[in-house]
Amino acid sequence: MLRPKYPQSAPPTFIRSERVLTPDGLKPATLHLEDGCISRINESEDVPGVLDLGDTLLMAAIIDSHVHINEPGRTEWEGFETATRAAVKGGVSVVADMPLNSMPVTTSRRALDEKIDAARGKLWSDCALWGGVVPHNIDELEGMVSAGVAGFKAFLCHSGIDDFPAVERADLTRAMPVLRGLGVPLLFHAELEAEQPMDVSAHSVSDYLRWLHARPREWEDRAVAMVIELVEQTGCPSHIVHLSSATALPMLRKAKQRGLPITVETCPHYLCLVAEDIPTGATEFKCAPPIRGSENREALWAGLADGTIDQVVTDHSPCIPSLKLPEVGDFENAWGGIASLQLGLASVWSEACRRGFNVRDMSRWMSRAPARLLGMSEHSGVIEVGRRADLVAWRPDASFEVEAAGLLQRHPLTPYLGKTLHGVVDHTWVRGHAALQHGVPAEAPCGSILLREPHA
Repeated sequence: MLRPKYPQSAPPTFIRSERVLTPDGLKPATLHLEDGCISRINESEDVPGVLDLGDTLLMAAIIDSHVHINEPGRTEWEGFETATRAAVKGGVSVVADMPLNSMPVTTSRRALDEKIDAARGKLWSDCALWGGVVPHNIDELEGMVSAGVAGFKAFLCHSGIDDFPAVERADLTRAMPVLRGLGVPLLFHAELEAEQPMDVSAHSVSDYLRWLHARPREWEDRAVAMVIELVEQTGCPSHIVHLSSATALPMLRKAKQRGLPITVETCPHYLCLVAEDIPTGATEFKCAPPIRGSENREALWAGLADGTIDQVVTDHSPCIPSLKLPEVGDFENAWGGIASLQLGLASVWSEACRRGFNVRDMSRWMSRAPARLLGMSEHSGVIEVGRRADLVAWRPDASFEVEAAGLLQRHPLTPYLGKTLHGVVDHTWVRGHAALQHGVPAEAPCGSILLREPHA
């Protein structure tokens, strides 16, 4: 279970809506928020000072378990303040920060302590922390768990920075039994590079096909197969991050059917964008694994529908704009990563509603499943008495155009600029604190670092 390190008390609050998403479905309700939790739910209650949302939809806030905040060390790329303000603007109450691209990377107890110190007083949302598994840091894992990390991440290929090296099978056969005993999951960037580089000489560096063909789906498929084997051998709960290859779904489906402790996420950019539409030189679309074709996108939606893919998170991975090499549009050498933390709910909903999905599906993918991965399922991800008062009030039918001036991330660079999205967030509550009111973040930060309690 994750607990806030620096909790602030929130004043008692009453909120009413004609459309509150509960485990029983949508219904009118008044919520009483007290001591950071939902203390009472009534179908109809006349309370002085109640915030009446009318028919604005009220549901459990989004939890984004895959975010690169980059502080300390690369705060010019993003940072705790800008990232968490963007988060609450997008209806997110909890983010989980990846162990890179901060400096130092979070692969030791000392580095973890530095990150916790760097975050204090800068959080509008709550923030959990992932540690990293790299070669030769197995002696650090227990200390990081004791200090409160939610779990760990490993790369099966080059991470993009040299101070977070890839692991090999031998590293994992040592680390995974340790993590199983500590009761925390291991997250995998699942790409295994081919021994020979892919021949992409037929495409110029500004042609997106050069990047797409340089990292084929077979890299992901081989990596996923290896992860499944290791999970079967070690019993370590494992999670595939940012799945882009739909051809990996059948083996993942079979692994789940066999009862293996493996979960899967995909990202808005794989569900909303397609390779066919990426303009020449538009390096803001570059990420790893790459955005694939429209047929692949529809297969990922089918994987969400049948439960093979558990959750949708942004993999918000910003950088300073110059690293995207916009002047030359060089897909080969530009930094890979898509910034969309503020737009996760709206981008996914815009595509989901066109395919017949509903807000209960959205809540399952973007609230309940990430809460489960973070060890928060007992007290987050759903509106019930006793749960954390993490809420989002939003209008699914309202639309807006993505403009640079409206983005709260440090640099307004995203492939969604100029797109019209559906789903306008009006209010976000973080443990009962009004972190966003009428679309505007609170003046003062109210979030906290979340630390996992030791495994019994």
